[in-house]
Amino acid sequence: MSLWFWLLVAVVLGYLTKLLGYLVPAKVLANPRMSRVAGTLTIGLLASLTVVNAAASGTSVVADARLGALVAAAIALWLKAPFLVVVIVGAAAAAGLRLLGVP
Repeated sequence: MSLWFWLLVAVVLGYLTKLLGYLVPAKVLANPRMSRVAGTLTIGLLASLTVVNAAASGTSVVADARLGALVAAAIALWLKAPFLVVVIVGAAAAAGLRLLGVP
């Protein structure tokens, strides 16, 4: 089967998943437990995407300036810095590590 077939299958499945979300009764969505689960899933997904983008290059795991920037940003978050400061700290850490020769 061709790549276009699988691409169309993925598009249809994505659309059907989105459509199923509209069919969920409002009573289920109003449940406080569902709100907590949705919030937790969102945080978990964002954390996993962040780690994958910071520690992977193609199909291999690497430790480079991106990982150092993630650690610096995590420390800034732990110190309760505003989001803009967290971004600047992460960018400055990456720039500093690359200036020191870390790939």
